[in-house]
Amino acid sequence: MSFSLASTYLAFDLGAESGRVFLGRLKRGLLSIQEVHRFPNEAVGYNTELHWDVPRLWLEMQRAMAKTGRMSDVRLAGIGVDAWGLDYALLGEGGTLLENPYHYRDARTQGVMERVLEVVPPEQIYAQSGIQFLPVNALYQLYAANQRTPKLLEAAKHLVTIPDLFNFWLTGRVACEFTSASCTQFYDSRNRCWATEILQRLQLPTHLLAPVIEPGTEIASLLPGIASQSGIAACPVIAPACHDTGSAVAAISSGTASAFISSGTWSLLGTETRRPVITDQARLLNFTNEGGVCGTYRVLKNILGLWLLQCCRRDWKTKGHDYSYSELCEAAASKPAFRSLIDPDDPSFLRPPDMPLAVTEFCLRTDQPVPEDPPACVRAILESLAFKYRYVLESLEQLTGRKFEEIRIVGGGVQNSLLNQFTADATGRRVTAGPIEAAAIGNIGMQALTTGAVQSLDQVREVIAGSFPVQEYEPREAGKWLQTYPRFTRYCGR
Repeated sequence: MSFSLASTYLAFDLGAESGRVFLGRLKRGLLSIQEVHRFPNEAVGYNTELHWDVPRLWLEMQRAMAKTGRMSDVRLAGIGVDAWGLDYALLGEGGTLLENPYHYRDARTQGVMERVLEVVPPEQIYAQSGIQFLPVNALYQLYAANQRTPKLLEAAKHLVTIPDLFNFWLTGRVACEFTSASCTQFYDSRNRCWATEILQRLQLPTHLLAPVIEPGTEIASLLPGIASQSGIAACPVIAPACHDTGSAVAAISSGTASAFISSGTWSLLGTETRRPVITDQARLLNFTNEGGVCGTYRVLKNILGLWLLQCCRRDWKTKGHDYSYSELCEAAASKPAFRSLIDPDDPSFLRPPDMPLAVTEFCLRTDQPVPEDPPACVRAILESLAFKYRYVLESLEQLTGRKFEEIRIVGGGVQNSLLNQFTADATGRRVTAGPIEAAAIGNIGMQALTTGAVQSLDQVREVIAGSFPVQEYEPREAGKWLQTYPRFTRYCGR
């Protein structure tokens, strides 16, 4: 491989809790990253609705570009955006943003999935989309919008996912990137086109659907006005895997014996395949088939991940107790094991007004001791997540016919060593954790592939593996966890 001094890239990685912006420098076969800017991503409630504050996110992105423009030694070879899935934005005449995009946890989707499935059978939706049934999916959000604000949909010219919105503001080009489009549940994964028949049966507009582009596509050059304002020389805006999980998985090698967990607000547990697994068994197990990079798919299941801990920490803070994550996990480590267990995917945890209370109520409902303090509550959450990983991993092995010997953890959850050790113990598998900023790193890797700085996805992963350290966890008390596992399974689906 040959590398040039110009192999420098800017990656925007927008998560459900924060936004991160990194410079990636590829030199002599090694990739280094430098954090340029970091900012919170907070939902905004008004008119009894919950929205994303995308103008604020855009302002922070502009600030990051201005910081980059002031770096005298930087000349960018590309810019890429990845972001969370599930949500969309509506563009009107002239590209005007018609409303702040709804947050997927907004209450407008309550009961909507059930109504949609009365019109279009789940077998048909899954046969085309291959996507897990979640009440927060874009399909049900769009149906809810058509019921509540049909005139707004009539005024819309384009529907774009969240990263596509920022790509439009950067370049002026409207397009939907494949990995993000595949998560909407109205994209046909087999034929790689929009599933317009599903939308038509639900009387939803199809004229809004933008052209779909592949990850690794050069979208267009950065708009001259933005380049001038930020001080960045003209460079291409490149679509990596615009869905953040797709970018995270692009950063790691995943053989047939390796599963991954993208650990953050959600935990996405799955494996990489060359074709989607769209079968009755996959539908009944409620697995999803998200699009990946370079012709791959991610067969996985969404688990309500560190959202539970994030909400608890927020709720305790409002009551005057501002605990850090490290403080909570350190205290949780000394609490008795397996005293209280929950199903992290119980519907009561999706959008509760008080998460610690929701944990308490689940324990009461299942005749278990109630966590007596915040560390005990954290212990219950982390143990339950680790058990849920085993529960889903066993289904994944059943579905794919593979035996997974290793679990690769990427994302913010890499920093939670207690959960990582619990995961090794609960699953009886070796756990490899890292890199932390996998989505941003995978974003940069796909930009490098697009510009020719590396020649293949394998080379991208080889460079990343040689550039960033990982931490390994071996099972320590697998026997105790295995003994308790049947008790945990009784709580699933309660």
